Amino acid sequence: MSSLRLRRGAAVLSLLTAGILALSACSTASGPASTPASGSGDGAFPVTVEHVYGKTEIPSAPERVATVGWGSFDAAIALGTIPVTIPTSAFGDTDGDGYLTWTHDAILAAKAKLPPLHDETDGIPYEKIDDVSPDLILGTNSGLTQQEYDTLSRIAPTVAYPGAPWGTSWRDSTTMVGEALGKATEAKKLISDTEKDIATEMAKYPAAAGKTGMVMWIDAKDLGKVQFYTPQDTRVQYLNDLGFATPQSVKDLAKGEKGFVASISAEQADKLDADVVVIYVQGGDLSTLQKDPLLSRIPAVKSGAVVLIDDEALLMAISAPTVLSIPWALPTYAKSLGEAAAKA
Repeated sequence: MSSLRLRRGAAVLSLLTAGILALSACSTASGPASTPASGSGDGAFPVTVEHVYGKTEIPSAPERVATVGWGSFDAAIALGTIPVTIPTSAFGDTDGDGYLTWTHDAILAAKAKLPPLHDETDGIPYEKIDDVSPDLILGTNSGLTQQEYDTLSRIAPTVAYPGAPWGTSWRDSTTMVGEALGKATEAKKLISDTEKDIATEMAKYPAAAGKTGMVMWIDAKDLGKVQFYTPQDTRVQYLNDLGFATPQSVKDLAKGEKGFVASISAEQADKLDADVVVIYVQGGDLSTLQKDPLLSRIPAVKSGAVVLIDDEALLMAISAPTVLSIPWALPTYAKSLGEAAAKA
């Protein structure tokens, strides 16, 4: 693995696991909870899509769509539109070609060419995006700043995220992309089909019914604190989709937290009383928690009702779920959750 890819992976891992999300969310005003589009009907233009920086009018059916951030490209591909450029995947790309497995497979299944990649590790590469002459730029799940949005908007009509940076649910992202492409009805069906797939898969694991769940991460080099994801986070929302309610204790601990990640001391670890816990241990494994006198008091760790995520691609798939990553990861994730729930 090249040193460049290691640096990219480390940067994205910090975004996936650390408080960068929380900090960026605190620095950005909240936007609309929904993303209505105006127009005379599916496929009719112009349409207007609302987002955190206002409203973007798309005058005609886009033919050259560029994407930034996460998720938008998956939704577009699933709706039959192959972007003219997508971001290089710095995390979760197990073979080093820059494409996530589920994205790569969907493009090939559509018998289309893989779109060129652009690197967002050090910010938005405006020239690279301008070079492909897009007529629409989608960043429905991204961290676009006002300045970045304004600059991209000078290249082509740009759709940013609806509320907090990096916090758009897979449903909202799919809905926004569908509206922008004039495929709102198709997007609605895609969401419905994905929900049915989730329900069908989870029905295989009756032990999961009625259980609570949460997502946390531990740094093996700093066992004095536990970082857990708040109900606003996409990981937690996806776990809710799978039938695991967020326990009241976690909601109480997250009160007043404006971001996606909250932190408590290891002395309070026993308050994290979800039936099932999804855990990523940076620089360690489950034994890191089991051997620690404080972290071993977490109820799910005691009972063994833990889903340890130690696969990079799976971690990416459940951290930023999309209508393509969900069916790719669902059988594995659902099975692990079902087995953990049976121990709760």
